[in-house]
Amino acid sequence: MENELEIKEKVKERYGQIATETSCCSSGCCCTGSSNTMAEDYNGINGYNPDADLGLGCGLPTKFAKIKKGDTVIDLGSGAGNDCFVARAEAGETGRIIGIDFTPEMIEKARANVQRRGFTNVEFVQGDIDNMPVDSNLADVIVSNCVLNLVPNKKAVFNEIYRVLKPNGHFSISDIVLTGDLPNEIRAAFEMYAACITGAVDKELYLQNIKEAGFKNITIQKEETIIIPNDILENNFSVDTVKSFNKNPNVVKSITVYAEKQ
Repeated sequence: MENELEIKEKVKERYGQIATETSCCSSGCCCTGSSNTMAEDYNGINGYNPDADLGLGCGLPTKFAKIKKGDTVIDLGSGAGNDCFVARAEAGETGRIIGIDFTPEMIEKARANVQRRGFTNVEFVQGDIDNMPVDSNLADVIVSNCVLNLVPNKKAVFNEIYRVLKPNGHFSISDIVLTGDLPNEIRAAFEMYAACITGAVDKELYLQNIKEAGFKNITIQKEETIIIPNDILENNFSVDTVKSFNKNPNVVKSITVYAEKQ
C-alpha cells in the first residue's frame, strides 16, 4: 500500500470524479460495482435535499447527534452538503453549519447547492480533516458519514476533533470498521480502499483511538453488518480470495459512535 500522501491523492482524485458524476455507483463508499451496499435512506428526514445526496454514506449520524437550536455543527467530509443541510434543519437559523472536505470538486458542488437554497448560515471549507482549517473550541457538535475510514491517520483525526469541539461538545460519527481480518488481496486493493472497506480498521482499535484522544462517554449508537454482494467480490478478486472472505462474511461493520469532550 502506498504512503499516506499517495493514498490521500488517490482518494481526492476518485472523489473528485464522483462529484462530477450523476451517480456515486461508478465508484465510492456506497458502491464497489453495480450495487449500493452501504448508503441509508434519507427520504422523509427534515432538511434533506436529494441533489446534495451522492449516496456516499453508511449511516445517519445527524439522527443521533443531539443537535440543538443555535448549535455550531461541523461535518467532516461534507461532500455535496447532504448532512450539512440536515444539520441546519436541526440547528435552525441561529445555528452555524460548517462543512469540511478536501476535494475541490466537492466543495464547488456543495457551495452551488447552498447558493441555490440561499442559506446564509451554511459554509463549506476546503481542507484535511486530520488538520482542520478552523479554530479550536469552535463546534458544539461534529458529525461525519463514512469518511474517517478513508483517512490513513485516524488517530490524528480524533485528536483534531477533540481540539475543535467546545468543552462539553460531542460528536456522532458513522463509519466502517472491521471485526476480523480481510484477505490480503482485498486488503491491498485501492478499489476497495476507495469503497471504504480496506481503509477501515479494527473496531476495538477505532474505539481505542477515540479514548486516547481524551473523549468520555463513548457509545455505539448503531451497528450493522455490511453485506458485500458476491458479484462485486467476484468481479474484483480471485476465486480463492472470495472463498477466503466468505468464511467470515460479517467482518465489515457500519457503526455510529457518540463521544463527549469534557
